[in-house]
Amino acid sequence: MSEYLIRPEAPADRGLVDEIQTAAFGRADEAELVRRLRDAPIRKLSLVAERDETVVGHVFFSPIEIEGAEAAPPSAGLAPLAVSPDEQGRGAGSALVRAGLRECLEVGWQAVFLLGDPAYYSRFGFELAAPRGLRYENEFFDSAFQSIELVPGALSGATGWVRYHEAFASL
Repeated sequence: MSEYLIRPEAPADRGLVDEIQTAAFGRADEAELVRRLRDAPIRKLSLVAERDETVVGHVFFSPIEIEGAEAAPPSAGLAPLAVSPDEQGRGAGSALVRAGLRECLEVGWQAVFLLGDPAYYSRFGFELAAPRGLRYENEFFDSAFQSIELVPGALSGATGWVRYHEAFASL
């Protein structure tokens, strides 16, 4: 495992972030999503992983809403997470997730949601959200839609549909 410097994305990183998102997903959709979220007037958290002074990974957090929950905590969605294909499997993604979760708590988000592989994200404490009564889009996503409480009990009693920023509709 290599050591990574995790830091906020800087304007000079944007071209590399686009390249990393495109290479990791094999398409430009996620890079376009990041551009739209960056430009939106919302609270956001965008971090990069750097190794040997080169940006090799990126993660974005943006606010979500829990529709139907009376006392929903301030929460974020983790998406997208991308690492350069030649750096995958070396710990950059894990470093980005861990640092991102710490930063989310610092900016006031009490829970984080994501759509991803439970085998990968469970190592950070994510659990399936559907058993809590929290869903994304429809039941098809229940096996991959996950949440983590950054503040213990933050999601207690919260149920409903989790809605991401409108920029996600383009994916």
